[in-house]
Amino acid sequence: MTTLTTAPAPAPVAAPVHDVAPVLPVVGADTLVPLVDGRQVPYANLDVAASAPALEAVADRVTRVLPLYASVHRGAGYLSQVSTALYETARRTIGAFVGARDDDLTIVTRNTTDSLNLLAGCVPADPVTGEPGRVLVLDIEHHANLLPWQRSTDATVVTGGPSVAATLAEITEELAAGVATGRPYALLALTGASNVTGEALPVADVVAAAHGAGARVVLDGAQLVPHRRFSLAETGVDYVAFSGHKTYAPFGAGALVGRRDWLDGGTPYLAGGGAVRRVRTAGTDWHEGPARHEAGSPNVIGAVALAAACDELAALDPRVAGEHEDALRRRLVDGLGALDRVEVVHVWDDAVDPVGVVTFTVSGYDPGLVAAYLSAEHGIGVRDGRFCAHPLLGRLGFDAGAVRASVGLGTAGEEVERLVGAVRSLVIEGPQARYDVVDGLWVVVDDPRPVPEGSGLEGLLATAALGADEAFGCLPDDV
Repeated sequence: MTTLTTAPAPAPVAAPVHDVAPVLPVVGADTLVPLVDGRQVPYANLDVAASAPALEAVADRVTRVLPLYASVHRGAGYLSQVSTALYETARRTIGAFVGARDDDLTIVTRNTTDSLNLLAGCVPADPVTGEPGRVLVLDIEHHANLLPWQRSTDATVVTGGPSVAATLAEITEELAAGVATGRPYALLALTGASNVTGEALPVADVVAAAHGAGARVVLDGAQLVPHRRFSLAETGVDYVAFSGHKTYAPFGAGALVGRRDWLDGGTPYLAGGGAVRRVRTAGTDWHEGPARHEAGSPNVIGAVALAAACDELAALDPRVAGEHEDALRRRLVDGLGALDRVEVVHVWDDAVDPVGVVTFTVSGYDPGLVAAYLSAEHGIGVRDGRFCAHPLLGRLGFDAGAVRASVGLGTAGEEVERLVGAVRSLVIEGPQARYDVVDGLWVVVDDPRPVPEGSGLEGLLATAALGADEAFGCLPDDV
C-alpha cells in the first residue's frame, strides 16, 4: 500500500488591521507630533517594548494619591500612616499579580535591571568550596539578565540552538554536566520573552530541567509580564523580575518577587536607613524580608502606580488581550515580510505564542536612518540599534543593528498599518527629507520640526544605530 502525504497548507496571511481598536485607554493616545513637511499627525507609539505609556487608570490613581504622599514607615503623622498603608498594600497587589507563594517576598525596586542585580548579590556561594554560586544563562538575554551574573557570580553563557527543541537540549545538557562534574548550577536565568523578537522558551520545560538538576530559575519578565498572565505558584519559577515602565506604570518602580531564603540571607542591596534593626559602631544587625533590600525612602508613588497597573491587567480578559496582540503582531510580520528588501528577525522558527515585538531590517538603509525616517516623515516611534542584546544580534548576523516595532494594549491597528505603509514607501520611493549623521546621530538636515513649548529644549535628537556609545549604549562597535 502506498501512503500519500500532503504538505501542510501555508499559514494564512494576516488581514489588514485598520479597524482593530486599543484594548485599554492610555495617556497620550491623542498626542499630535509635527512632520518635516509641516503637517501634524497623531503619534504612533510602536516602541512599547522600551517604555509603555501609562494607562489612564494608572494616571488617575496617581492623581488621587499624590495629595496623600508623605514619609513612609516610622512616621506618626496621619499622612505618613496613609502612605505606609498605600505602599504595603501596593506590595501585596504586585506580588499577587505574579502569583507569589505564601512565603515569597515582594521587593519593590526601580526596574528589571535593578531587580536582577539585587538577586545576583543573593545567590549563595558553593557550600563546599565557598566559591561564587554558578549561574547558567543564554546568549539570547537582554544585558540586564547577563551582565549582573557575569559580574557577581560564576556565570556560564550557553549559545542558543536554531530551534526551541535544540535550545532546551543545550540547557539540559549543560545543567547535567554541572551535576556530573560536582559543580552544579545554583540558578538558571532566562528571559520570559525576547526583547528582540518576542519569542520564548516553554517555561514548564525550562523549570523541569533546572529543578531536576537542583537549580533554581529566575525569569526576566520585563517583556512577558505586561503581555501574558504569569504565576510563580503555577509555573514553579523561583523568581521573577519586571518593570513598571513596561507594565503601563512609568513612574520609576519595578519588582523582584520570589523565594525568601536567598533574599533573607543575601547581602543587603543598599546600606542605609530602613534596612537595619540596630546599628552600632562595631557592627550592624540587618533586617530580613523586603526591608533588607529597600534602604532609603521608597518610591511610594511608583509602587502605587505599578499596583494600579497590576489591578487593571488582572481584571482584563486574557483572551481579548491575546487576540488583539496576536492580530497586530501577525500583521506586522506578514506585512513587513512581504516587502522587497525587508527581513524580519527570528531567533527560532518554531517558537510559539510570541509577544508583540517584531524586529526587522531594510536592505540598503542603516537602521538608524529607517527609524529617523519613520519619525520625521510619518510620526511613528520605533526603536533601533542592538536593543541591549549584543550577543544575540551578533549571532543572528545583525551586528549593525535592526529596527524594532512593538505593540501593547493601547495600540490601534491603524498605527500598525501606518508602519507597514511607511516602510513600503521607503523601499519604493526612498526618504523625502535629507538625513545625515551628526555627532553619531541620524538627524534631519535643517530639521524644521519645532520642539514642545516650555520643554527647555533647543532641538531634537533623532536616532542612532550608527550613534556614539556615549549617547545611547547598545550600538554597533565600529563607530
